[in-house]
Amino acid sequence: MTTSYWLRNVRPFGGNSEDIRIADGRIAERRPASAEPVTGTDIDGQGQLLTPALVEGHIHLDKTLWGLPWRPHSAGPTLKDRIGNERRILRELESPIAERAGALLEQCIARGSLTFRCHVDADPELGLMHIEAMLALRERYADLVDLEFVAFPQAGLIRHPGTEALLREALKLGLEVVGGLDPCGIDNDPIAHLTTVFELAESFGRGVDIHLHDGGELGLWQIDRIIAFTERYRLQGKVMISHAFCLGMKSWAEIRPLAERLAANRISLMTTAPAEIAMPPFTELIAAGVNICLGSDGIRDAWSPMGNGDMLERAMLLALRCGMRRDEGICTAFDAATRYGAAALGRDDYGLETGRPANLLLLPAETLSEAVVARPAARTVISRGVVVARNGRLLESRL
Repeated sequence: MTTSYWLRNVRPFGGNSEDIRIADGRIAERRPASAEPVTGTDIDGQGQLLTPALVEGHIHLDKTLWGLPWRPHSAGPTLKDRIGNERRILRELESPIAERAGALLEQCIARGSLTFRCHVDADPELGLMHIEAMLALRERYADLVDLEFVAFPQAGLIRHPGTEALLREALKLGLEVVGGLDPCGIDNDPIAHLTTVFELAESFGRGVDIHLHDGGELGLWQIDRIIAFTERYRLQGKVMISHAFCLGMKSWAEIRPLAERLAANRISLMTTAPAEIAMPPFTELIAAGVNICLGSDGIRDAWSPMGNGDMLERAMLLALRCGMRRDEGICTAFDAATRYGAAALGRDDYGLETGRPANLLLLPAETLSEAVVARPAARTVISRGVVVARNGRLLESRL
């Protein structure tokens, strides 16, 4: 296999045309574009927009129904209804996790995502089934993508005996992050919940990612507690709060003190840019120094029939939800699907600088904002220097 070639006539972030030399899977050199003909193993970028690959900051691959016959949504209106409905559906499924999760992962790769944080159910009723299946999936796609796993207590942590032991086992098997879920709304014991999560993180040297759906004052109080636990356990830069709807339910004057503490402790937030509920005030929080990334959450699963694994579309939804019409705002939405996501996952090797892994996305667009708005299907995805997808299709499926 060729270990060195030039990616010719591309425009990093929509700027001036450059030639970029790729060597041993990394960006080795950048220079102004040459007028010489493209020859040999070099690739003609044809003046396309070049960006780093997209980052999927929050996905549940193990739950997806992707590739199965259409299944009408059947869950009740509450969070506990959805959890119960999902547990029933997952018990009934005969299709292997690896088949469903792999099909969705290939969809995501083909649309340009190469870095993922994936939440994996750790439920005493399921045992290690989901965890072992996802570890096998990671091994199968290890040369294409970076898959980071969260041990996620979907049914609750304190309320289901045996969950803590299962989380501990998952971390021993190599899952990188300790998950949590609504310490008040699901477990009704927030201090016990957070103590368990943070002590596991400290013991194993892992990060923390807590789903927080609880709204209003109850949600804000839990964010205050999460910040306090982050400070106590000295996990600055290793904690994420997913969803955090409560931050969008109060005035900015009330939220600002929490925003300042989130920024000071380098606690990231993840949003899906939801349509039906409040979301964190993206523009104000970014201006206050809080890192916010984007995620798809569940895609065509028992929670929702929506989603397609395209993080450019997720960036568009964020821009639409936040009323971003000017290029500056739309580009910030793009950042949430790229570099903000990399920062949230602690990836300091992300970007287009020389020496970084050549995980790249080529798009037929003039600017970043046009890429977000148009979301062109004609994409070229390069993973570690190798072209792995074109025009929305993985070149070599592993299903």
